[in-house]
Amino acid sequence: MNPEPTTSGPEAVFVLLLLQAILWMVAGLSALPFALAGEVHMIGLGLATLLLALFVCLMGIGVLWRRRWARRAALVIEVICLLGAALTLLPPLGANRGPVALLVDVALPVAVIWLLWGRIARAVFT
Repeated sequence: MNPEPTTSGPEAVFVLLLLQAILWMVAGLSALPFALAGEVHMIGLGLATLLLALFVCLMGIGVLWRRRWARRAALVIEVICLLGAALTLLPPLGANRGPVALLVDVALPVAVIWLLWGRIARAVFT
């Protein structure tokens, strides 16, 4: 008999994805007042960010329920986040390189990828 692997990785990923969704929700909501000031395109950007936050929240619930699609989607989203962080942090363009930006844009996706990567994490989602 092969016992089912036990790990608290999905629960930790759920918390991290909820944190990321909350941060994106705040970013989406803070973009909406700029639309009142005349920048109409900020409505679309704010709503797109809010929809992304909703998807990440639902993805976190899927990871908590140990769904394979949620694990794959979380890995894809976090790799895209790391690529985006590299595009904004590496060139000398004046992007925010403070500790908050590094924690949110780099450390959080790396932690999610680390918790979902590997044989043990894959075995939990079967």
